[in-house]
Amino acid sequence: MMETANPTGAVALVTGANKGIGFQVAVQLAERGLTVVVGARDPERGRAAADEMRAAGADAHPVTLDVTDPATVRQAAGWIEERFGRLDVLVNNAGAAEHPGHRPSTADLDLVREVFATNVFGVLTVTNAVLPLLHRSPAPRIVNVSSGMGSLATQSSPDSYLAQVPAMAAYPASKSALNALTVQYAKELRRGGFLVNAVSPGPCDTDLTKELQTTGFPMARTAAQGAAVVVRLATLGPDGPTGGFFGEDGPVLW
Repeated sequence: MMETANPTGAVALVTGANKGIGFQVAVQLAERGLTVVVGARDPERGRAAADEMRAAGADAHPVTLDVTDPATVRQAAGWIEERFGRLDVLVNNAGAAEHPGHRPSTADLDLVREVFATNVFGVLTVTNAVLPLLHRSPAPRIVNVSSGMGSLATQSSPDSYLAQVPAMAAYPASKSALNALTVQYAKELRRGGFLVNAVSPGPCDTDLTKELQTTGFPMARTAAQGAAVVVRLATLGPDGPTGGFFGEDGPVLW
């Protein structure tokens, strides 16, 4: 069991936080006493999510943030700096996926670029924009929401349930790239006290997985259950791991 901390007064930014796993991460971080910035591409949905959280007693603040639009990312980072002066936790949750029949052999390269723009380049854009704010934190944490589909070992194992998922050109590859990027950030930022990890929430019933469910692939977990492991990594104590890939039961094979 990983040691976790509850940093009173800490500020967290969650991207894609207006629904699904991102919303549940925001809720659970707020329940631990963190101030949560609810990042959402759609301003109205972001406000609605923050309002729902505030109605339950959370300290939640919406901010318009499209991870594929550097201008909105810069504006969001500037707003966080002006309002809070620092950032303690970044959860890169916003994600994109293609339909399950989008095979590598017939891939639409524009669609592949679109998925990578959110799942990889968006993480770079947001992380780099808020790094100066994270450096002001006494215990900076970055969690990249990945997927078991990004595990090369799991995808190639005939005994894995993920081996039964139809071949896809973009989403699994983007999550493998995100895992690699996570390791590189952890290497670079280790001396700054950062803990940077990737998380597999497991097969969760969310809007992102609806098309996959039509193929008969079971989604046995709720968004709240998937969010729990993200929150655990986002609130690691000082002796926690960095540069790892974790699921509910511990480390996930690369």
